[in-house]
Amino acid sequence: MTTFDEREKGFETAFARDQDMAFRITARRNRLVGTWAAGLMKLTPAETDAYAKAVVQADFEEAGDEDVIRKLLGDLVSANVDIDEARVRVALDQQSIEARRQLLELK
Repeated sequence: MTTFDEREKGFETAFARDQDMAFRITARRNRLVGTWAAGLMKLTPAETDAYAKAVVQADFEEAGDEDVIRKLLGDLVSANVDIDEARVRVALDQQSIEARRQLLELK
């Protein structure tokens, strides 16, 4: 194997590892923000767990965060929580930071 091949393999490995970490951070973030929203909706612990899982599933509808934001905002408004899209986006950003912190602590 040449040096070039070794470097290419190293870059491919690093890319795959970075993509895996990004996926894990997003999934954890969605679970955390689902738990946050469930708290605002005053759900029971069992309902909270189910809701957090539903938020994680919602992220598979389309690329990006819009599907998650749409679900959270729709559910919160339906539950008569006084909230706007900006606050949901802030919560998403905050939970993304927390998710990254949690996963880095696990390593």
